[in-house]
Amino acid sequence: MTAAVFEGQYKWHPAADDRRLAQACVDVRAGRYLSASETLKDARWDFDLRSHRSLVLASEAADSDLTERWLAEVADAESALMWARVAVLRVTRMAATDDPRLIPLVRIAMAACERAAEEFPEDPTPWVAQLSMARLLHYRDPAPHGMMLAPPGPWSLFSRILSLDPWNREAHHRMLPFFFERNGGSKPATWDVAHFLGQRAPVSSPLRLLPLVALVEDHDPKALLADHIWQQPAWRTTAANAYHNWFPDTADYRFTPVLDLSYLAHALFMANLEFEARAVLTAMGPYAARMPWSTFGHAQQQLTRARRLCGLGTPEKT
Repeated sequence: MTAAVFEGQYKWHPAADDRRLAQACVDVRAGRYLSASETLKDARWDFDLRSHRSLVLASEAADSDLTERWLAEVADAESALMWARVAVLRVTRMAATDDPRLIPLVRIAMAACERAAEEFPEDPTPWVAQLSMARLLHYRDPAPHGMMLAPPGPWSLFSRILSLDPWNREAHHRMLPFFFERNGGSKPATWDVAHFLGQRAPVSSPLRLLPLVALVEDHDPKALLADHIWQQPAWRTTAANAYHNWFPDTADYRFTPVLDLSYLAHALFMANLEFEARAVLTAMGPYAARMPWSTFGHAQQQLTRARRLCGLGTPEKT
């Protein structure tokens, strides 16, 4: 990872500095799929990268018939994966509505995920895509041993993913929100899952940030001293450990992991660890993610405030 130098403006696109992905997004918007296919083939055995690229490409393709046309013309692991990703994305976008087409779309998405898994059995990504629909499918599997509350959920599907890729980033980040209070879960369940998933990961894994994701989700601006929670010893230690044990490894990533870096930078900044926060923000270059900043106000304004207080350059207008 070698992020570009910040030159006064943020770049919000999720492709960030993955130039191959960025070009494929342009082609997908123009109705072309060849570069998307090559981009996914390039990441066939880097499952976190394949997961990230396929998700970003699906967001560009979901409003067109590109994936259906691609699958009809070239039936392979890449076209099947993209069809699954797009089908699931259409379901999740419609999930908050009472549209009668939702149930048929869920069936289509399930079939698409199963086909993608058949095309490339070693790839966990089709199952990760299916995990995105967990709330709609009402999974109530028993939780694994080692948890305090052991909340039921899509644990069997999650276990299937881990059998293919034990530390799959997206799978963990799909699993945790299943237990969010706004998704029908509870705060105690969220904390139980966040700590269980985070603590079982290697110390150098970005999954150690999962409790910080739960902390942002739990943020209540009306609570007394709400913004000071990050300064408590446990949370300062969590952020500092991620800074020392995971952050140095990001220099070897094939793309800037903007979202994870954003959560880390935010936690360090809120914990008054400005030196460390400055290093993380600098590593991000111009690339930005709206989370977790948008939880605390206008995302760009919150990010700009953090950069300014850490002594870094900011856009002229926010």
